[in-house]
Amino acid sequence: MAECDRSPGASPAAYRVGFLLIENYTLMALASAIEPLRMANQLTGSELYTWQLVSVDGQPVRASDGMVVMPDAAMADGRRFDLVIVVAGINVTRSFNGREQAWLRDLARRGVPLGALCTGAYVLASAGLLDGYHCSAHWECLAALQEGFPRVRCNNRLFSLDRDRMTCTGGEVPLHMMLGMLARRHGQPLADAISDMFVCDRVREDCEQQPLPLRHQLAVAQPKLAEVAQLMEANIEEPLELQELAMLAAVSRRQLERLFLKHLGCTPSRYYLKLRLDRARRLLKQTSCSVVEIAAMCGFVSATHFSRCYRKYMGAAPKADRQPRTASLMATGAEAAPFGEWRSPATDALSRAQAEPTFGVFRYHPLSPE
Repeated sequence: MAECDRSPGASPAAYRVGFLLIENYTLMALASAIEPLRMANQLTGSELYTWQLVSVDGQPVRASDGMVVMPDAAMADGRRFDLVIVVAGINVTRSFNGREQAWLRDLARRGVPLGALCTGAYVLASAGLLDGYHCSAHWECLAALQEGFPRVRCNNRLFSLDRDRMTCTGGEVPLHMMLGMLARRHGQPLADAISDMFVCDRVREDCEQQPLPLRHQLAVAQPKLAEVAQLMEANIEEPLELQELAMLAAVSRRQLERLFLKHLGCTPSRYYLKLRLDRARRLLKQTSCSVVEIAAMCGFVSATHFSRCYRKYMGAAPKADRQPRTASLMATGAEAAPFGEWRSPATDALSRAQAEPTFGVFRYHPLSPE
């Protein structure tokens, strides 16, 4: 590779970070990772870090919110980096191809450390670059990672710094991962000063768990309910009997049923079924596994039983839900617009989100005027 172009006045020792943008990446995650580097330079008065945005061919890349960003370089430009971080977002399983994988493998062969933000870990895993590594990713992507790449040591932590790999969940968590990296490279006082500049009142540790929807809400108020929910989430392929769940949580079956009815408005069995169907929906959207395989992965005795339950509770057959909802979106004018043609960013973002497991799951009804 050719030597990286440095900006005027750049320090020869500046640590060069490249951000590989995958189509539909999350802009919030990218900004959360870059800003600590900028602030490190600002507070120290020296160019400790440089960063460049990279795309496959140097062409603009559209973020999940519809904003189009012009990268600084193409993969083939031969820029040299000390660290390359993959930035991904929605519909990650369909947003990259072999060119990104080949480039990342080449970087790994050259000893360049690699990282990933949000769902970017899926890209690294698909290239075989996370085998044997601890890996963190957004909870919505974990099912596809665990099923598709059994050699990857997936966890539910906010971020993982494992040897020459760094991976994290989404949202503002990249900020905390980068603060962790900066603390290791320059000491905790600089990381604390950057945190103060961003009015960040608490720097989160890598060992903290990312909040899953139910457990986060119940962990403090109803620890027994949260414990059972965690047991259910950990035993999807071979569901536990209700009596066994109660025994493991050291409560009676009757008490467990009362807790679920009081706080969740459903029986434990219904909640467990919903968990398994939610996992199935993510696998349908994010993997190429067959319906029969997904039925087995989610603890159903047969594909017929799975399809019947799925249709009843999800409102569509598994095969139908796997197909992108292009027709219905086009009917409302929500199909993606090509570059150069103006389209509401919100409409465009809605179109690209159609393949996400969470698409349309919240049934929104506008409030009636009082």
